Amino acid sequence: MNSPIEVLKGFFGYNQFRGNQEAIIKSVMDKKDTIVLMPTGGGKSVCYQVPAMVLEGFTLVISPLIALMKDQVDALNANGIPAAFLNSTQSQSEQRYILQEVEQGKIKLVYVAPERLFSPSSPLSDFLQNSKLSLVAVDESHCVSQWGHDFRPEYLKIGELRKLLPNIPFIALTATADKLTRKDIALNLGLKDPQWFISSFDRSNITYRVEPKRNSFERLLEFLEEQQGNSGIIYCLSRKNVEETAEKLQMVGLSALPYHAGLPREVREKNQEQFIKDETKIMVATIAFGMGIDKSNVRFVVHMNLPQNIEGYYQETGRAGRDGLPSEALLFFSVADSITLERMLEKADNPDYVAIMKGKLAKMRNFGMSRTCRRKYLMNYFGEDFTDNCGNCDICFSQGNARDMTVSSQMLLSAIVRLQESFGLGYTILILRGSKSAKIREEHTKLSVYGIGKDQTEDYWKTLGEKLMKEGYIAEAGSQFPTLKLTTMAWDKLKKKEKIFLPMEAPVKVSREVAYNKELFEALKEVRFELARKENVPPHIVFSDTTLVDMATYCPNTKERLLDMTGVGEVKADRYGTDFLEVIKRFIKTHKLKVRMKLTTSKSAVKKAVSTGVSDTEWLTYKYLQEGMNTYQIADKREMKVNTIESHLVNLVKNGKVDAEKFVSKDDITSIRVFYRRLEEKRLKPVKEHFGDRFSYCQIKLALAHEN
Repeated sequence: MNSPIEVLKGFFGYNQFRGNQEAIIKSVMDKKDTIVLMPTGGGKSVCYQVPAMVLEGFTLVISPLIALMKDQVDALNANGIPAAFLNSTQSQSEQRYILQEVEQGKIKLVYVAPERLFSPSSPLSDFLQNSKLSLVAVDESHCVSQWGHDFRPEYLKIGELRKLLPNIPFIALTATADKLTRKDIALNLGLKDPQWFISSFDRSNITYRVEPKRNSFERLLEFLEEQQGNSGIIYCLSRKNVEETAEKLQMVGLSALPYHAGLPREVREKNQEQFIKDETKIMVATIAFGMGIDKSNVRFVVHMNLPQNIEGYYQETGRAGRDGLPSEALLFFSVADSITLERMLEKADNPDYVAIMKGKLAKMRNFGMSRTCRRKYLMNYFGEDFTDNCGNCDICFSQGNARDMTVSSQMLLSAIVRLQESFGLGYTILILRGSKSAKIREEHTKLSVYGIGKDQTEDYWKTLGEKLMKEGYIAEAGSQFPTLKLTTMAWDKLKKKEKIFLPMEAPVKVSREVAYNKELFEALKEVRFELARKENVPPHIVFSDTTLVDMATYCPNTKERLLDMTGVGEVKADRYGTDFLEVIKRFIKTHKLKVRMKLTTSKSAVKKAVSTGVSDTEWLTYKYLQEGMNTYQIADKREMKVNTIESHLVNLVKNGKVDAEKFVSKDDITSIRVFYRRLEEKRLKPVKEHFGDRFSYCQIKLALAHEN
């Protein structure tokens, strides 16, 4: 097999090239330096893997993430393509063996990290100058630009390699780069008169949505309820947010794991592997996760926080739908996030960097507030001419949903003016609703607008304020404590007394409603009929049709899940639950149905954890205790220290969720408490010294949980 098309068919199983692939491969085969901008899922890797199999010698692939090399090499080997990687996880003898295999022509692609090129101990650059190297592929080449969204200083070393290999063609590939970054790729890599191939940035199979960041976790659950069984990535700004979100999702029964740079390497690799293998459906991560992930069936990407720039957002959302099937990208937007990100940027030493990155952040913020078609905004940002609306984003979906919001808008705009344009939206709403809060200044209670909006909820006014901002009636000034200002357009509307129409659509359901099983619904109606006849009451007194539809949708197979159904309380669950559960269980077994979780109700578990004085992480430990696990098993499953789990137990006992007698006998508890009460100085050490090895510190703490 010595032609590109034969390699494509024989090793990859495709009958034809896509888009620019064939032209790119021809450029490489003609030994020209080549730069490829192609969206995620567009088939960038084929552009160097096919030439690698056609050209004599081997291809060097420079990739930024060591953790992904094994996956990439395994995938190639599975296709019958001899490939290997060199990185710090291998011993010197392993690396020498691989280089020998390369010299003997047994390996066609070698993956390395840029640090390996000029490592002091064993520089690879010496080997490359005296080997049968045919091509150098620089993956994720945007990493070479300090203005890019993922700058890696070690990528600058690749320019030195280019000088050492003047006759070897280089191909640089990336999924996203603005004009400034594109210029850096060619310049910093030292490419000679490179051939540029820029594919369309349009990912037509992705639905883009932006929602206000209010009650975002509850909205996330509504979104995930209709994505059950699908793989997805949820991005959070901080490591703490990642862990909290992952634990909350676990608490409602979802298959979710965290990923961030603060986790031990082996934990990150294990979690990533579970996600790639579909053993875990949801990865909750910082932006440390995702580059180079070869997983085609990611159906959704959610951003819980505003990304720093359009490039990062585009690349992260591009991890959904690489197989071309319909996928979702959901962003929870808040101005507060952009303020936080701006403060983070200001800590950098380089003023030029700060200025450029602030400009990028401003465009990301504009994306969240814009009323322009989301896809059009993205395409235009990357310099692509996209004039028509896409029909597949929240802006396009809201077309024609404009409502006359003149009166309410006049109230809000007037309040901003009466407050001399010196306050934010939150305070303005307090004035409109006539709040008695201590925050309210005395003089503001005398304003004509004080209390004129008390008939509407706080959420109503927040939504209206955000819509007026998006439509260009209100602007925010300042960064640390933003205040509201009326725009020229708003003043014109007020002066001319013109009507104000706004798209006040309700939050769009992200996917089609889950269909209920009509056969099960009819079977449940029969059960209801029999119970109603026995008790001589109308059927709806037992359960309404709405409740039966819920049961026929989610197939609850336990009392706990039955309680999640609309209209099912403890009394009815105890009274009728057994009869309905028996039918549902039998139906599940006969028809091999799957039990679906009703996440929008299960979120009460999270609220319960907060209201009972038990933290989210302690509540998860409690959940595992209920399942019969001991402290060591829980610690192992949660990848935490045993003493951390023990501290959870103590607080669970304090809050009445767990009985201390489960871990310490009643008599022993009494003995520990009696001795403790005799102590003048209430410390644990004397108690431990008195009882010695008879009790552990944890048992002592559990026995004394209610003493302080």
